[in-house]
Amino acid sequence: MSVGDALGAQFFVPGSSVPGLLAGQPPVAPWPWTDDTEMACSVYVEIRDHGGVDRDRLAAAFADRCEPYRGYGPGTVVVLHEIRDGRPWADAAGAVFDGLGSWGNGAAMRVAPLGAYFADDPDRAAAQAALSAEVTHRHPEAVLAAMLVAVAAGYAAATRGKDCAPVELLDAVEPYLIDGRTAQGVRRARELLGRTVAEAAYELGNGARVSAHDTVPFTLWTAATHLGDYPSAIHACVEAGGDVDTTAAIVGGIVAAHTGIGDTGRTRGIPPAWLAAREPLPGWISETAR
Repeated sequence: MSVGDALGAQFFVPGSSVPGLLAGQPPVAPWPWTDDTEMACSVYVEIRDHGGVDRDRLAAAFADRCEPYRGYGPGTVVVLHEIRDGRPWADAAGAVFDGLGSWGNGAAMRVAPLGAYFADDPDRAAAQAALSAEVTHRHPEAVLAAMLVAVAAGYAAATRGKDCAPVELLDAVEPYLIDGRTAQGVRRARELLGRTVAEAAYELGNGARVSAHDTVPFTLWTAATHLGDYPSAIHACVEAGGDVDTTAAIVGGIVAAHTGIGDTGRTRGIPPAWLAAREPLPGWISETAR
């Protein structure tokens, strides 16, 4: 997930070349990661150390670790600063957008590691993802988007070593669809399997609007299409443009749960050179709970 985030972020930097990446010439290292990875690391530590999400504890972790220069959206920065200053997370997150809460893609971008952790229990993955989302994103579209990414990542991890038809990943998330714009997009993604990246991005969005429904349908289409091929999955995100670091983070997290690092006879995983180019993860991720 962090490799996709960091590589995708390089395509907001002048001089990065999409044709160069597709030709096997990625951007010059190092690749700094963004808020997607910073928040995902907090989710990972929460799950690793406690086995589940405590929203109060996760909210405090998000707020304490927030480095705004990592690319956080202005609304998220405000929410996290208010939480740091003592405002309850439910009040801070629920007050934005006239009390509707954010339907941005930020809850979905950080949740693939959680889904992979609960690979043997998709219902629990969905429920825990919803808890992790509500800390900053209270709108139902954003919560659903996080649930779908978690379930997809769990499916990807549970089927590691197996061949999967693209439609099977979308089948896995189907029981969790709740009517709305995100669900409509995911159902449209099923109809677009086998089409080009350009067609899928045109129909589903590429994250340019930074909304859940403009992001997650395309990322699930991409992950389903390239579940056994991590480089191709990330290439598709870069080719589509838009919010590339976030789409590549979501897709990278799902696909890496299936492929792992390096190539096998069945899948193409994260290229070791890409992993080496990614900025090291924050030091606190290796600390254990006291």
